[in-house]
Amino acid sequence: MSATATQHAFLAELGLEDTNAGTWIGRQTHSSGEMITSKSPVDGAVIGKVSVTTREQYDATVAAATEAFKVWRKTPAPLRGEIVRQYGNKLREHKDALGRLVSYEMGKSLQEGWGEVQEMIDICDFAVGLSRQLYGLTLHSERPEHRMYEQWHPLGIVGIISAFNFPVAVWSWNSMIALVCGDVNIWKASEKTPLCSVACQKLFAEVIEENDLPDGISCIINGDYKVGEYMTKDKRVPLVSATGSTRMGKIVGAEVASRMGKTLLELGGNNAIIVTPSSDLKVVVTGAVFGAVGTCGQRCTSTRRLLIHESIYDKVKDALVQAYGQLRIGDPLDTNNHVGPLIDADSVAQYEASIEQAKSEGANFIVEGGKLSGGIYESGCYVKPCIAEVKSQTAVVKKETFAPILYIMKYSNLDEAIEMQNDVPQGLSSAIMTTDVRESEQFLAAWGSDCGIANVNIGTSGAEIGGAFGGEKDTGGGRESGSDAWKAYMRRQTNTINYGRGVPLAQGIKFDL
Repeated sequence: MSATATQHAFLAELGLEDTNAGTWIGRQTHSSGEMITSKSPVDGAVIGKVSVTTREQYDATVAAATEAFKVWRKTPAPLRGEIVRQYGNKLREHKDALGRLVSYEMGKSLQEGWGEVQEMIDICDFAVGLSRQLYGLTLHSERPEHRMYEQWHPLGIVGIISAFNFPVAVWSWNSMIALVCGDVNIWKASEKTPLCSVACQKLFAEVIEENDLPDGISCIINGDYKVGEYMTKDKRVPLVSATGSTRMGKIVGAEVASRMGKTLLELGGNNAIIVTPSSDLKVVVTGAVFGAVGTCGQRCTSTRRLLIHESIYDKVKDALVQAYGQLRIGDPLDTNNHVGPLIDADSVAQYEASIEQAKSEGANFIVEGGKLSGGIYESGCYVKPCIAEVKSQTAVVKKETFAPILYIMKYSNLDEAIEMQNDVPQGLSSAIMTTDVRESEQFLAAWGSDCGIANVNIGTSGAEIGGAFGGEKDTGGGRESGSDAWKAYMRRQTNTINYGRGVPLAQGIKFDL
């Protein structure tokens, strides 16, 4: 192993090497001559390399997944749940190591890295229970001696394209649910966090080995968008679940739709918190600050806008400035720090460009931003979380910048605040801070928040796996994780059974022979 690897025991525990195969068909590994180099934004060090999946390797992966599906779909759903249960236990055994890898390769705080693995464990538990509840409906037929019912069948291969900001959890939201539904999975991880995909697959390969399962039920491929295009253009992959930017989602959605496939899109967010005069200031500051700076502002649910009632505007603003002054920025593997780095230099450049655009559009920065350099910041990926006052929602405010920039503005009444919140292209997460039940109910009403997630007295960031996760408008409309999101991974079938001796037709039609 490299010098970097020997410094981090969690890499050895997860079986990661200097050079790793990027294509895994269950336990089988395939390498190529082209490599992705994974560099940590924490210290700029090379963690390891992962091979890029070739077209030939991709086709072999799909062929194996197709054959595995023929076996897996016949496996009783509760037994499929048992396999997911075993994987959840593998994650429990390696939670610390995998959480540290997430933190080191992606840059989020170690607490968030552990939390992400816990989400994987939680969705495994949810999926195990779901494996005994893939329910349909029993319907009454209008024809005598007939009955009708609905049932759900697996789709086949589910292609999963994940983003760097949640390099393991979002894959598990999709794959664990899809597996108990009887589907098989091919995961194309972000090229910015490829080692996380290898680590997760290594653990699943152990479950495959221990249960003598077909290798093709869980596969990974690695590479840039060109490898993702293999799946989006492939009619053998009936469902593509893609997480990322709205720009990417529009391309994926159009490509898959052109071949009559299905998509599950989880795209950008531009999330706001409405702060009312009756709100609890401590709740406001805690929710807003974590929402804005958690994962260094690189969550799709990050708080990007704070809409504050004019009567308490200065009070809230002063409390935010004081809170930002207490933030500790540094190595995310040090649990004393609140904020780690952005993922790479390109993200830093976008952050700086957005600050300049905001200033050109009249923003006043009450907490200044900027790139940090020297010493512990030598990777060049660390930036200052900042706060900008704006008088209106200008172009930069309406776009999603994946960085810790918080825009604050005034409103005069709740109707105005809800209109401001909804007046952006994205529709993922939203929140209101209030102790007035009438305000909270208006916010949650059909004429209130237009987002897929609407919270009261908690921030916009984060979600429990028991609820369906996703949003509207440019966020894509998809739903993952809990509730009845499992239906996206299955096909619905309506069945009519005639148990009589005649063939009565609907609406009294006569057709006697």
